[in-house]
Amino acid sequence: MCLALPSLVTEMLDDDQARVELGGVSKTISLALVSDIAPGDYVIVHVGYALSKVDPAEAEKTLALWAEMQASA
Repeated sequence: MCLALPSLVTEMLDDDQARVELGGVSKTISLALVSDIAPGDYVIVHVGYALSKVDPAEAEKTLALWAEMQASA
C-alpha cells in the first residue's frame, strides 16, 4: 500500500523538473505528467513524478490530519 501526501512545490527547475518539500525533506521531481505547475502549488508525487495538482485547501487539510495522526502515534 502506498500513502500519497501533498508536496509543496518550492522551485521550478530546467528540463520539466521542480523541487518539492514534504516534512522538511526537499527533493527534485519530474513534472512531465502534469502541466500548469508553479511554486506554491501542491502536487501528489509517486516514484519521483508529480501525478496531479492538489487544491491548496485540501492539501493543507490533509497535511494537518497527517500531523495529528503522527502526534497521536
